[in-house]
Amino acid sequence: MRAIVIGPYLRRGCGAEGATRAPGARLEEAVGLAQAIDLTIVQSGLVMLGEIRPATYLGTGKADEIAGLVKSLAAGLVVMDCALSPIQQRNLEKLWNAKVLDRTGLILEIFGRRAHTREGVLQVELAHLTYQKSRLVRSWTHLERQRGGFGFLGGPGETQIEADRRVIAERIARIESELDSVKKRRALHRESRKRVPYPVAALVGYTNAGKSTLFNRLTRAAVLQADMLFATLDPTLRAVTLPHGAKIILSDTVGFISDLPTMLVAAFRATLEEVTEADIILHVRDVAHADTEAQRTDVQAVLESLGIDADDRRIVEVWNKVDRLDALARRRLDNSVARASAHMCPHARPVAVSALTGEGVAALIAALERRLTQDRAVMRIVIAAEDGAGASWLHRHTEVLDRRVEPDGRVVMTVRADAANAALVQARFPRPGAAPDPRSLS
Repeated sequence: MRAIVIGPYLRRGCGAEGATRAPGARLEEAVGLAQAIDLTIVQSGLVMLGEIRPATYLGTGKADEIAGLVKSLAAGLVVMDCALSPIQQRNLEKLWNAKVLDRTGLILEIFGRRAHTREGVLQVELAHLTYQKSRLVRSWTHLERQRGGFGFLGGPGETQIEADRRVIAERIARIESELDSVKKRRALHRESRKRVPYPVAALVGYTNAGKSTLFNRLTRAAVLQADMLFATLDPTLRAVTLPHGAKIILSDTVGFISDLPTMLVAAFRATLEEVTEADIILHVRDVAHADTEAQRTDVQAVLESLGIDADDRRIVEVWNKVDRLDALARRRLDNSVARASAHMCPHARPVAVSALTGEGVAALIAALERRLTQDRAVMRIVIAAEDGAGASWLHRHTEVLDRRVEPDGRVVMTVRADAANAALVQARFPRPGAAPDPRSLS
């Protein structure tokens, strides 16, 4: 479909929201969203507003100008990068004689195309129905009002719009019931993972920040990665083995975006609980993007809506796409990393990587391992040479950091374990050699 993308933004000082973003960058993102559903963009442009008009959002003159543009370019769709009320959307469609889609509707269209699993389809449908419920507009006259009762004695029944709203409300209730089952199933899966137990690291970030590329780099998986907004939607989990043998579960989640519709956050809460329950949250940022700081703020806003504060100790910032920086920008980035490393707590230091080339990924894995093992005990265990069962038990329940054989045949193993397994180790090997190792290998 031929489409026109309009960026109607309030001028600074006129109550503009999202003023930290440049209008050009906001329009470019809107064009990218439209291209994500294979629209043919025949024109795009900015409309700077002094105020928002209740009837058409735009001023009369600008609305008439766009009407002429729609007609001359034979466009069947106009994308408005803003939140339109149902009345504004209907009035603009009548004026332009074309379909009008606002930012929320556009994001819902993208999510509808990207959802493949049963869970994803349900979540998108719930968000879409919630959005659609307030936008029912009667497009027929023969069903203006259904007659109630029987024969000619029955009074006027419900309007067709009321009937449609009732059907939508019933469908929403059924989907919410099914999503409650999804929520319970995910909770069971998390409980089973805790019994293993493998810690979980969740990738979050602005859409197109490179999360799926980094996920594939770390897990050697084949998740769809593309230079487009919302390339992947359904969450994916894979096991990753760290250098010293510890295993973690890496979770790739849906990307965030500015002005993310609240109905989507609510609908995807079952999926986003994977983030809230994660042991580590890897916030992947596109540091080569002009609006990287604004994107960081948007991601933090969504995380806060999930109950995760900006200073949460689980968050590790991953500064991705360093391969796209020129020499000067790269020096500035390296200086920023050095300053952050000098002044920030170790757990809050950012890691610069390129998921595409692999640069910095080893440092990221090391940071992951440090974070996971910072509260684990390192112990030195001495076992008899013939105690193969004991050595095997240590390999199953701890990370074996070092193993050497003494001249008298005894085996000395340096292991690392969490609090629960450390207690089991000391209970199984109640010898002096089981005392905590004075060396700090974490």
